[in-house]
Amino acid sequence: MVGDGIKGLDGQAPGEAAQALTAILQTHYLRYLIIVSWAIGVIVTVGLLPGLTWFVATLAAGALRGEVEKRVSQRVGVGWGMVFPAVATVTTAVWAVAPLMAWFSPSAFGHELAIALLVSGYVLVFAQLRSSPRQAIMISSPYGVAAAAIAASLAGGPLFWPFIALVPFTAASLFVLVTMTMLREERIRVFQEHQAHLIEELEAARDKADAANEAKSSFLGVISHELRTPMNGVLGAAQLLSATRLEGTQREYLSIIRNSGDNLLSLLNDILDMTKIEAGKMSFDVVDIHVDDLHRRITGPFEAQAEAKGLTLISTFEGEMPALVRGDPLRVCQVVQNLLSNAVKFTDKGEIRYKVKARRISDRRVGFEFSVTDSGSGISRDDLERLFQPFTQVDNSSTRKFGGTGLGLTIARRMAHIMGGDITVTSSLGEGSTFTLSIEGEVVEWAHAEEAREIDAAVEGGDHLDVLVVEDHPVNRMILEAWMGSAGHRTSTAENGQLAVDMAMNQRFDLIIMDVNMPIMDGLTATRMIREGAGANVDTPIVVLSASARNEDHEAGMSAGADAYLNKPIDFRSLAGLMAQAPGGRIALHQISVALESAEAA
Repeated sequence: MVGDGIKGLDGQAPGEAAQALTAILQTHYLRYLIIVSWAIGVIVTVGLLPGLTWFVATLAAGALRGEVEKRVSQRVGVGWGMVFPAVATVTTAVWAVAPLMAWFSPSAFGHELAIALLVSGYVLVFAQLRSSPRQAIMISSPYGVAAAAIAASLAGGPLFWPFIALVPFTAASLFVLVTMTMLREERIRVFQEHQAHLIEELEAARDKADAANEAKSSFLGVISHELRTPMNGVLGAAQLLSATRLEGTQREYLSIIRNSGDNLLSLLNDILDMTKIEAGKMSFDVVDIHVDDLHRRITGPFEAQAEAKGLTLISTFEGEMPALVRGDPLRVCQVVQNLLSNAVKFTDKGEIRYKVKARRISDRRVGFEFSVTDSGSGISRDDLERLFQPFTQVDNSSTRKFGGTGLGLTIARRMAHIMGGDITVTSSLGEGSTFTLSIEGEVVEWAHAEEAREIDAAVEGGDHLDVLVVEDHPVNRMILEAWMGSAGHRTSTAENGQLAVDMAMNQRFDLIIMDVNMPIMDGLTATRMIREGAGANVDTPIVVLSASARNEDHEAGMSAGADAYLNKPIDFRSLAGLMAQAPGGRIALHQISVALESAEAA
């Protein structure tokens, strides 16, 4: 540091000395500009040869001073305290020769130039060393010697006292210059310290806010993930109960349980999506999408809902529509279905228009506009500004008519942004609203290709299977045992992965259903051990169950040796389809698993 290299310089604090030297170094190249300007005046006044001689000597002194200043700024330690002032004083002495040359020259303008150079020299020194007045006095002393020599030449003459009168005038000017500059720099220093303090406080507040936000996201993610396991028990038991004989009232209560469970599961999915988006971990699966199938998948769930409310759902398509595009159908459906769900929810009468407009960008790119127009009450301009804020609804009163968390549109818009698109809205009070999702996609085929022949993967016949159910939750084990027992399958159960590995070593099974998160040994580790061991179930099909719907977890399960992956709560129709292929071995089970995933993605 500069201050370290000039400790004790003229009795100053290291910080003041550092400021002085820094100011000089910053004006290093201006020094030569001033030398040239002085040289022009000296040459014109005293002649070419003397003027050039002074110019060369001053340049050499300036170069020497610049080298010393650089070394002082880089040197750490004591012993340099008086080197800088001494060298600066010597080089100033060379400058001070110029006013003497001008004063004693025969030129008619010599006296005026000499006085101008003296005053200019003092100003230059004190301006550069404004934070070190004592150094400035020492370094400017050659100008004082030159002034004394000029005063001595005027002793006894009429110009002596007018010349002496310039001293207080010049001193007062320098005092004002130094004082005003120091006051200004002090204000700047105080402001910079205050600014640095504010920056530190803002950074600390930002770090606290980031930590709190991360903790919140982690908490919500864990809670919503953990709630999936008991939800599996609730919805699974409801599915089993619906297959028994029930009275009308009991079936109505069961319907309430299933609907409430589905709504809660939807809420859990929203929370998980929000935490993934905030953490930057939202994953997208880019696959080939049949556009016709995508439209049917989007509108299918809402045709019956609209009809039940007496609404008319109208679908229209415009533009050059491709047959096959690449994208994430799950996320596109999630966004557009959120818009349709809100339209049905907030519209009491009239119609809902679902319009898709395609625009050909190039041979390989297409732009889509999915718009949903309702005939509801509309949204005011003030409410539009906060419509996409999380946990915010247009009607936040305690008497509001519609429920919800206010996360749907927030998630939809952020997903649209991740996909490179956006959601816009136009609305008029009393007339309705139009929400539009604008995205682009990669075109695989513009025209309809010949449809591939469907492969019927179902196997007729009611083979009874020996199934090992590995699940730590007793309710889930009971539901799976009851459901499989009703179909005539024989089940064995294990509470953790270690018990499953021990049982699979000697007893042959037709199918193993393996939960992932279990105590003692998790399901993926158990799957690897079964595959790598020499037991009776090395080649037995294994279906992995997990409450996590992330693609990374799916890939981890398949990498561990599983043949299929099912999310909790369990879809028993999907599980039945997998069990029907179990007699065909791992290859058959894997093929039907891929077919089911493709059907869901389409």
